Amino acid sequence: MSGFATRLAALTRKETRQMLRDRSNLIVGLLLPVSLILLFGYGLSFDVTNARLAVVMQDNAPMARNVVMDLEGSTYLEPVWVQTMVEAERMMRSGEVAAILNIPLDFSTELAAGKTRLQLILNGVDSNTASSIEAYVAGALSTPLQKRADRMGIASRGASITVVQRTWFNEAGDSTWFLVPGLIVLVMTLIGAFLTSLLVAREWERGTLEALFVTPVRPLELVLAKLAPYLVVGAVDLAFCLLAARYLFDVPMRGSLGIIIAVSLLYLLVSLSLGLLISATMRNQFAASQLALLTSFMPAMMLSGFVFDLRNVPVAIQVISQLLPATHFMGLIKTLFMAGDYWPDILRTSAILSLYALVLIAATRRALRKTLD
Repeated sequence: MSGFATRLAALTRKETRQMLRDRSNLIVGLLLPVSLILLFGYGLSFDVTNARLAVVMQDNAPMARNVVMDLEGSTYLEPVWVQTMVEAERMMRSGEVAAILNIPLDFSTELAAGKTRLQLILNGVDSNTASSIEAYVAGALSTPLQKRADRMGIASRGASITVVQRTWFNEAGDSTWFLVPGLIVLVMTLIGAFLTSLLVAREWERGTLEALFVTPVRPLELVLAKLAPYLVVGAVDLAFCLLAARYLFDVPMRGSLGIIIAVSLLYLLVSLSLGLLISATMRNQFAASQLALLTSFMPAMMLSGFVFDLRNVPVAIQVISQLLPATHFMGLIKTLFMAGDYWPDILRTSAILSLYALVLIAATRRALRKTLD
């Protein structure tokens, strides 16, 4: 028994020392649970708070302003006062507001007569947020407005205010239209970062990368050669995703197909470059694959706006989300599918993704310099 205990103690010391020397596995084992609990705890929120609502005051009478002032007291809505519907529509298309509340010219007159109507236009790109805003607006207006009208003696007890709702970009209210473009982002992220995260690490483990160091091959050439085949694989997967979105799920494709393909391939290049950088840095397939999932796929799923509106999470999480390439691509591809070609968003996102690709490729090239540690 003493021999067994001695051997067990010796092996345990050996494995402990090996674990402490292998920093990659130790980092994954310690940081992964902490990162997950922090990201999920702070990043997950299905509540809609401070949703920006453009309020178009076509009727500037004091009665009309007093009525809609009840919106200011709501913790769920953040009114943005605009002068014209043209300005409100521009803000809706650019994503600055999630809905438009239009106060018509004859609002005060009809309210004095006992019955009036308001127009609420919702951004259907995010169907869950749109449904919540509709309920919040109705709740913020109906009961308080009726009480105000009764107190002022404007109308009888039968007075009512009707909210006429319209939905832009997702008239059917189908959640599939909202989810499928986001799934394309997740697919591009997964096949990009995860597959290439194993390439260089595998060669480090097998010792074949050292053989390349004695050849005339330059690091940039090696990086581009490793990216090229997987860029083709990703393009095939992208084609399948687009065909499935259009013909299996009947998701509208209101933007230019060429722009959708070009921006998607640019994002794919970013994902591939990220995975390759992780692979070149970690030099261990297991650690590289885990780090790729932790830094690419999981943030893309949780913090890119795929599941919920990022405006509902803490400011720190919003800042982190803006550092992710998936966040920018997620917003753009949903706009391209459901709203059409909005060039300011296209140019801005393309510039951001191009910068990410250049930085990641340069960093990978530096990590693959012909030096042996």
